[in-house]
Amino acid sequence: MSSSPEKVPIFNPNSGAAAHTKKIPDPFRSMRVEPDEALKHALLKLRPRPVSLSGSTSPYSESEPDSDSSNPNPLTAATNYAALLSDELLLKVLDKIPDWKQHVSNSLVCRRWCVLCGKLVKSIKLIDWEFLESGRLSFRFPNLEDVNLVPACIKSARNSGILLSNKLIEVRLSSGVLESDEGLFVRKEDVLDAKEVDRGVTILAEGCKNLRRVVLMNVSEEGLNCFAKECELLQEMELHYCGDFALRGIYNCKNLQILKLNGNINGVYDSVVSDIGLTILAQGCRRLVKLELVGCEGSYDGIKAIGQCCQMLEELTICNHRMEGGWLSALSYCGNLKSLSFQSCKSIDENPGLDEHLGSCMMLEELHLRKCQMRNKQGVKALFLVCQSIRELVLEDCWGLDDSIFAAATIFRRNIRSLSLEGCSLLTTQGLESVVLSWKEVDRLRVVSCNNVKDSEITAELATLFSVLKELKWQPDSRSMLSAGLAGTGIGQKGSRSLRWK
Repeated sequence: MSSSPEKVPIFNPNSGAAAHTKKIPDPFRSMRVEPDEALKHALLKLRPRPVSLSGSTSPYSESEPDSDSSNPNPLTAATNYAALLSDELLLKVLDKIPDWKQHVSNSLVCRRWCVLCGKLVKSIKLIDWEFLESGRLSFRFPNLEDVNLVPACIKSARNSGILLSNKLIEVRLSSGVLESDEGLFVRKEDVLDAKEVDRGVTILAEGCKNLRRVVLMNVSEEGLNCFAKECELLQEMELHYCGDFALRGIYNCKNLQILKLNGNINGVYDSVVSDIGLTILAQGCRRLVKLELVGCEGSYDGIKAIGQCCQMLEELTICNHRMEGGWLSALSYCGNLKSLSFQSCKSIDENPGLDEHLGSCMMLEELHLRKCQMRNKQGVKALFLVCQSIRELVLEDCWGLDDSIFAAATIFRRNIRSLSLEGCSLLTTQGLESVVLSWKEVDRLRVVSCNNVKDSEITAELATLFSVLKELKWQPDSRSMLSAGLAGTGIGQKGSRSLRWK
């Protein structure tokens, strides 16, 4: 009996014999991870390394718990590097941003940035008076240096579409103001009461002691006293709608150097500043360097008090004045005055008096007249006599300035070096020539928009004067052709005196 060959068992992975078969070990099993675990591992590796205050770094580990377990996305839990900077260093960084709009966006990042950006604000124009009274203004912007309270002192609808704006004031008005019989855009009942203004001013002065410039409206002596006491660095002040006796409050403003006093603004509001206020002002502000009087009443006595007490005064501007006749001679008491300006004045002086009583400002260097009525020949002559030592004369858009009145400027023949004429339509070429040729030291001439000054009327003497000027701007009208009118005079040719065209 023959024996059959022994059968070798065949391995079938699907059979039960596989369980009794020895398994081959997999060397890559320990490196295999689930897909979700792999993504989390990659995200953790992308997270930035924390920076310690000592400057050392340490990488995150997989076993490190997430800083925000409620946030499933590790990328949003990145370290806030700005939080590691001190306030002083972060302020220096934010201060380097030139665009103011960017500071507004930066203040929305977080509460800390809002506080720091508020410290960078130096100037503000207040619209909401409640924001000041609540104390939020000084808390939000503690380092303010320039504050304008006028828009908030006038009661008006915030959404008003009527905006009154000029160089002196800018406010929003309600439609009811047009129905007023007073003929004023800002009525008395539209302005906050003086006691309410004083309360807000006190809060501002106590909270912002670094103020250097303020613009106030209807403030009383008490409010100004608070500024004088709390803000020792205050140097510039602008006052609207203030009476004479309110000016006693600035008596203790020892460092006040620039003051703009608005007594009356035609058609806007009406208040009175007279000789009483000017005298109080003179005695209290002895360190004034620049003074501007807008719509102020007064006379010889008020201007004399300013000249005698404010011996450091160098710039004086008089706008739309209501001075009595004879006040002009008081300017001679301003011994250190260097610049004198008249703006929008209906007259210079109706009755200046005798020439020998006028005196003169010996240190005066500049005289500016803009949008002034110069039809009164006697007043203009008296003004030129007081200012006979000037080196620069500027006349812009002055009504009534014709050849006969401009002839009074021949008194400047000794010292004057510069003349600027603009918008003087009554002045002719002959009138200009007769005055300019009498001046011995003139070397700068500017003639713009003077329609009666013609190129064709330029004489040889005037052309010769043009050839020696250091500066010349000649545009009397849109048809001016100076090069054609000066043909053959040698101006601008090689070897002639240097001439700068503007």
